[in-house]
Amino acid sequence: MNLTDPVRAIKGIGEKTEKDLNRMGILTVGDMIHHIPRTYDMFEGPIPISNISEGNVAALEASVVSSVQAKQVKNLKIISCRVQDSSGTIQLTWFNMPFLRNKLRMGYHFIFRGKVVRKNGVLVMDQPKIYTREEYINKMNMLQPIYELTSGITSNTIAKAVKNAFSEADLPSDYLPKRIIKEYNLVNYKNALKDIHFPKNLEAMKAARTRLVFDEFFQFTLALQALKEKKTVWNNEYVIKEKKECERFIKELPYSLTKAQIKVWKEIKGDITGPSTMNRLIQGDVGSGKTILAALALLMTALNGYQGSLMVPTEVLAKQHYESLTGLFAEYGVKIILLVGSMTAAEKRKAYEKIKSHEVDIIVGTHALIQEKVEYDNLALAITDEQHRFGVRQREALSGKGTHPHVLVMSATPIPRTLAIILYGDLDISVVDELPANRLPIKNCVVDTGYRNTAYKFIAKEVAAGRQAYVICPMVEESEAIEAENVIEYTEKLKEGLPSDILVEFLHGKMKPNEKNDIMERFASGEIKVLVSTTVVEVGVNVPNATVMMIENAERFGLAQLHQLRGRVGRGKYQSYCILVSGSNGKETKERLEILNHSNDGFYIAGEDLKLRGPGDMFGIRQSGDMEFRIGDIYNDSEVLLKANEAAKSLTQQEVEQLLESNPGLADKIVNYDMGTL
Repeated sequence: MNLTDPVRAIKGIGEKTEKDLNRMGILTVGDMIHHIPRTYDMFEGPIPISNISEGNVAALEASVVSSVQAKQVKNLKIISCRVQDSSGTIQLTWFNMPFLRNKLRMGYHFIFRGKVVRKNGVLVMDQPKIYTREEYINKMNMLQPIYELTSGITSNTIAKAVKNAFSEADLPSDYLPKRIIKEYNLVNYKNALKDIHFPKNLEAMKAARTRLVFDEFFQFTLALQALKEKKTVWNNEYVIKEKKECERFIKELPYSLTKAQIKVWKEIKGDITGPSTMNRLIQGDVGSGKTILAALALLMTALNGYQGSLMVPTEVLAKQHYESLTGLFAEYGVKIILLVGSMTAAEKRKAYEKIKSHEVDIIVGTHALIQEKVEYDNLALAITDEQHRFGVRQREALSGKGTHPHVLVMSATPIPRTLAIILYGDLDISVVDELPANRLPIKNCVVDTGYRNTAYKFIAKEVAAGRQAYVICPMVEESEAIEAENVIEYTEKLKEGLPSDILVEFLHGKMKPNEKNDIMERFASGEIKVLVSTTVVEVGVNVPNATVMMIENAERFGLAQLHQLRGRVGRGKYQSYCILVSGSNGKETKERLEILNHSNDGFYIAGEDLKLRGPGDMFGIRQSGDMEFRIGDIYNDSEVLLKANEAAKSLTQQEVEQLLESNPGLADKIVNYDMGTL
């Protein structure tokens, strides 16, 4: 069996399963083997009932001490019983499993494993699995893979398919030079693939993951090098001269620019008035004032008779920027147009004509700006906001719309400079490392789940004062052994905890784009008062009226991402608050969250995140939320990134040629490297 064969070639996969897998992007045997577990379930030893805590998955060795109770609630058949060990008792509950009545006899002894939740103020265990002592001991300390799923597919389905693929397929041989494998102490590629799915122990999993993450970063570096070789430092085709109107614009702002903003503005001016084309990244913390620098660059471009474009990740943000720039530039005779995907065909045609004929100077929009039909007239400046949401290819497509226009990219992701130099290797980097003086610092608090009702009362009080709030949950829906709040269910729970006149809505990544836009627009307009969301709100809407950010299961996020989420509030004139609700009472969790509690400096927080999170920390949800590699994470795996970058750069030209020549598939992969969100 070849890796390029359709996934149906794997034993046990029928027509329906194939369709379900195809929906997940698993089309071939190779796709199946490279569908890496997103986390693992680890069977640890049983603990006393008295030691259990809310939100955790636990194993209890106990005896059944009550008869089984059964009741019907709508379509649910619920059965429950009480179990006891020497330290206490707890109620266990199962849904639609009436057959367990015969198994759960008084006095019978089992190991029960499940999630501990609080119902009506009492801890219970929901839907626990039941094991004999011997069965459980056989599973102890083994890692069970948990995969990204879709309806109709379980982790067990994928695990079986992967096992069958391993037994029948010709696995790829190791392509890395032996000296690199030896120098960086890497495991064999075939072994890494097997051990990432079915590790014998934690050490084997970490070694396998380190190898696969190394490969991903290594290939990224090679692809970036190939890209840089193709690039040339172009002569400045659009010398943008300084204009006195820009100085007037700065003087008339209702605030003074910070020293950091003035420094970066000088760097931008030096580029666009100099001999070579600008290719610059502005890195700045949330609220540091990057957007006004983009506005200045666009104004100066337009006043020189050229066109400028601003590409942002969401339609709501594009509309907000369009309205903001229209107001800012009203007295300067600069014409602005909006171009987004949801516009009608007639509206788009009209916009295309205006852009082509230079009836407009500045074009604001989403990825619609890089569609084939868009023809610019003298596009001299291409700006992308939230760089990591677009990527090298899209950035190239935008700059390709003109004759080597100046390129300015902006990111609020606080990546430490050592990593930024690698990840944005083709760009000059400017940092806006100072917040405006008029910004009120966000007040933070780290609390446990017992504070939840108090937090709801606080949100209600803020809404009564005319403000709005976000509540963030880590996952869209619960899957095997993942401890996370369900967004839709949580919304219903929150509605019960808040006054009935407060409009609460939810937002998650699986919603259709027009549904997301509608929710975000209604929240931005103030109609929706409380928005329950996954991390899709991390980027994409500016709501100065929102003053509360409540993050559930805060321990499941990296500090850098928590800081990004917190940056959704504190954007207006009102005092803002961030409530971090932790489902874990562990010492390490408390130490991590306290860093965020005591600092609003994104670069400091990102640096601390790197110190605290060692390579190979695979448990929990994806941490960084930005530079989205398939396996690697720039924060968890920063050491591996530095080593892979060093290894790729150590290759001689001859070694690179030999590597690509002996691995045609790799050559094609690097040439067409999907830098989608990089």
